[in-house]
Amino acid sequence: MGAGVAFMLVLLVLIYLAASIKIVRQGYQYTIERFGRFTEVARPGLNFYPAFFYSVGRKINMMEQVVDIPGQEIITKDNAMVAVDGVVFFQVLDAAKAAYEVSELYVAIMQLATTNLRTVMGSMDLDETLSKRDEINARLLSVVDHATNAWGIKITRVELKDIRPPSDIVNAMGRQMKAEREKRALILESEGLRASEILKAEGQKASQILEAEGRREAAFRDAEAREREAEAEAKATQMVSDAIAGGNAQAINYFIAQKYVEAISQFATSPNAKTILFPVEATQLIGTLGGIGELAKEALSGGDGGGAPPPPAAPRSVPPSRRGPFEGQ
Repeated sequence: MGAGVAFMLVLLVLIYLAASIKIVRQGYQYTIERFGRFTEVARPGLNFYPAFFYSVGRKINMMEQVVDIPGQEIITKDNAMVAVDGVVFFQVLDAAKAAYEVSELYVAIMQLATTNLRTVMGSMDLDETLSKRDEINARLLSVVDHATNAWGIKITRVELKDIRPPSDIVNAMGRQMKAEREKRALILESEGLRASEILKAEGQKASQILEAEGRREAAFRDAEAREREAEAEAKATQMVSDAIAGGNAQAINYFIAQKYVEAISQFATSPNAKTILFPVEATQLIGTLGGIGELAKEALSGGDGGGAPPPPAAPRSVPPSRRGPFEGQ
């Protein structure tokens, strides 16, 4: 009888000890209550709290967690209806506050994020809500984190997953984007044409400048050539004048032959001349050319003018049958 009672007592003691040992998993913290009143927080590992006097109140997840923000229809500042959903990342820093300062922590965070999302996006235009997601996330993070600070949690991140405008607004935005791109294409095309015209005008300007410089250079060269030609002609005239002054009559024939040859060349180049009548004998032209030859010989021999000039050759008689129509009158 005594052995049975002892066994029962040992068994009760073992059951009591087993009930008093609390094992907390990593990443969690348990709140310990004494007769329903919070006393302390049990850390991960093996903890001993006498049974019937202490009990576990809440099991708090201390790891970073995520709460989905359900899809919400929000009216923007310019009265456009958009559907928005997102997520909120948070982490519990104080297990006691998260357990006893708020009821239904997840629901509270979701409702707080939803209402502030409406407030933030309702103060923006549609274009701003579509293009300023980072600003919306930052504002939501600041507001929600400040509001949940008393709950012992830290809001680490707020992200908008999707923003869905109505279909008619999407179509209008597509047409606007197309018009904007066509406008940019026309602007780029006009700028290209403008640049092409400018380059073309600059090329024409450079060409005209080079052409003008070429004409100026050619005129300068022509003037220089005429000047040298005039100098040569003056020098030749001076030589002939000196020869005539020295008594050489053949020099006079030089000018006569020159004018005679020029006149004949004009007759030959006339487009209306079919028959040419020479008013003088051809033998006179030959004699004149002979005088030019004699003058050239004298010039090449030194032009010293020594000795008396030879007498002019007597004109040869020409039979009447070979005379011209104006000769022998």
